[in-house]
Amino acid sequence: MAEILQKDGTWAFDGDALRLTPGRDKNVSLLRQTLGELVVPLGALAGISFEQGKRAGRLRLRLRDGADPLLHATGGRLTEPHDPYQLIVEPDRHGVAEYFTDEVRSALLLDQVPAGPATEFLLSGPPVPLSVSAGDGTASFDGERVRLEWNWKTEDAKAAAGARTLALTDIAAVEWQPAVGLENGHLRFTVKDAATEAPPKYDPHAVELWGFKKDPLMALVAAAVQARLPHPSTAAAPEPEPPRPRLPEPPGPAREDDHDALLRRLRELGDLHRSGVLTDEEFALAKQAVLKRM
Repeated sequence: MAEILQKDGTWAFDGDALRLTPGRDKNVSLLRQTLGELVVPLGALAGISFEQGKRAGRLRLRLRDGADPLLHATGGRLTEPHDPYQLIVEPDRHGVAEYFTDEVRSALLLDQVPAGPATEFLLSGPPVPLSVSAGDGTASFDGERVRLEWNWKTEDAKAAAGARTLALTDIAAVEWQPAVGLENGHLRFTVKDAATEAPPKYDPHAVELWGFKKDPLMALVAAAVQARLPHPSTAAAPEPEPPRPRLPEPPGPAREDDHDALLRRLRELGDLHRSGVLTDEEFALAKQAVLKRM
């Protein structure tokens, strides 16, 4: 077993999974403290790296696309203080970090873990029930329903509609985005048959975020919902176009016993043309080919 203990947290690897436990240091983000210990199966990993710095190093895990609902719902927008897959390593523990990295890499090679996208979520997401208040509202999720309630800072037009309750079966997608610069962030739910392009400030299915301390906690709500939605890899592919009717083979000399068959083919082409299956151009070409064989 490989293990590294730091103020920022503790990472342990038993050959099958990594246990990531956040530290109790005051610099550990509220999101990581609330999320608590994460168990990451080896099969969810795409890689691991250790970056040395002048004052401190950093261990980083890279997960396979589609393995973690938190990373999918946040679209890779979690910044370093909130990213649970990074660990700050103090200078006197760089050797331990390198050993830890080698152990995980060796296990990935021995188990031949693919680095490509996962076809199912390999992490379960945050436990429910879960409720977070930030920005202009409160988002709660019990595993089956999302409830959005508004506060005194909510835009009047959105607050006037009252609280919203969304069944999980009515949600097509969920997205969390942090506030960046002058741009506000949001937690937004895309509801089936009710798509909107309204800004989060006016969208009754979105909580607007302004960059305050609790904003990242809304990412936990997004992850809990995402973990219970169909995996992105199962998105239905567009239905293939129906096959066009086969046109006759290139013309060749017809035998006498083929004459009746060619006449029947002409009648069939006429029926297909009248029913709209064949366009005028397709009918003309097919008819010409049959007549040449006759």
